[in-house]
Amino acid sequence: MIAEAVVAGAERHAGELLGVGTARWHHSAGVATAAASLSRMFSEEDAELLVAAAWLHDIGYCAELLDTGFHPLDGARHLRALGAPDRLCRLIANHTGAWAEAESRGLAELLTAEFPAEQSPVADALTYADLTTGPAGQPLSAEERIAEILERYEAGHVVHRSIRQVTPELLATVRRVEQTLAPVQPR
Repeated sequence: MIAEAVVAGAERHAGELLGVGTARWHHSAGVATAAASLSRMFSEEDAELLVAAAWLHDIGYCAELLDTGFHPLDGARHLRALGAPDRLCRLIANHTGAWAEAESRGLAELLTAEFPAEQSPVADALTYADLTTGPAGQPLSAEERIAEILERYEAGHVVHRSIRQVTPELLATVRRVEQTLAPVQPR
């Protein structure tokens, strides 16, 4: 069972920053639901970390946290300033192929220096949960989610270019998680 206090605290903080009931909050809630559905793949500690990261992954969009304009980095810096565990901050800073957008924004060295990426099943699961949840919290396939992002941002926008660049890696991550899930899925 996932520790309720940590997850509830992450949910509460996401609500305070994103505004409960907003589209961004609904997306985060959907990502948290998807992450919780993966929790059986992990130890209790990792499951708790995953669901907390899912709630908090987009807090860097909050206007009061705006520093670099790059939401993964701004959110991770905020959490670090609050004393959040380093691993949680690193997951937030590097979620869903953030390296590509950091590179496009000239922030790759800064991101790597402050929050080295974690290559792990937990990091993969966070990306999976984010990529299988639409902007209003609805379940989508990873292909539908990527298409939605590309449609939402103009072709010249840094997010559009970055997602297009990292799509093969993102889809490979989703497939890895799906392969891990396949043996434990009910038939």
